[in-house]
Amino acid sequence: MENLNVNQSSSANEADVFPGKLQRRAFLQYAGASAAALALTTAGCKKDRSPILSFGATLDFKDDFGVLNYAYALEQLEAAFYTQVAANPPAGFTTAQKNYFQDVQYHEIAHREFFKKALGTAAIGSLEVDFSSINFSDGASVLAAAKTFEDLGVAAYNGAGVRLKTDAYLVIAGQIVSVEARHAAWVRDQISNGSFSDLNDLTALGANVAGGLDGALTPDKVLNAASKYIKTKINVINL
Repeated sequence: MENLNVNQSSSANEADVFPGKLQRRAFLQYAGASAAALALTTAGCKKDRSPILSFGATLDFKDDFGVLNYAYALEQLEAAFYTQVAANPPAGFTTAQKNYFQDVQYHEIAHREFFKKALGTAAIGSLEVDFSSINFSDGASVLAAAKTFEDLGVAAYNGAGVRLKTDAYLVIAGQIVSVEARHAAWVRDQISNGSFSDLNDLTALGANVAGGLDGALTPDKVLNAASKYIKTKINVINL
């Protein structure tokens, strides 16, 4: 398969995004503890592994680590987006919308940090994002981007689950995709009230309307769709 070159500029700085709210700290600490536990269960498999060194990032789908790195890449993208919105929300956002983006940034950061810790030395590096196509001062543009990220995230997890061989990772993926679907439903309703469960415009992402099934896409299709938001070159092998 051809390498996927993921596009243009602006990296996000998330070093100071954790205000001292107990419940959020606890959530992140829980995610970190879970990651450490899973990392220990796979230590025997990982201790001889080292990340593939190349220009950009390489996702090697020959085993679970490729899938986890794929999820890690997508969670980096979402965490960067939500952190930027939460730091400077559009002036037209309601209080509820501002609170949503404040809260969801912690979900996405927790997801990102979980995969980073679980992967250990096998983790890809930090991706450089490109949000130049998003008008962060315009509420409609921000909500549209959030809908894109969440719908794509749901389709990504659903499409990649079949590649996971470790039960513990499959359980975690299921727990995360259900949270992403909650995000998608909320954002969809902000754009068009009552549309939270409408699958009709998700057929391009693999949704089955008659079967009541959400979207599911293979990693190559997801990465192509996400490429406009990522500057770092992503190499895909063994897909």
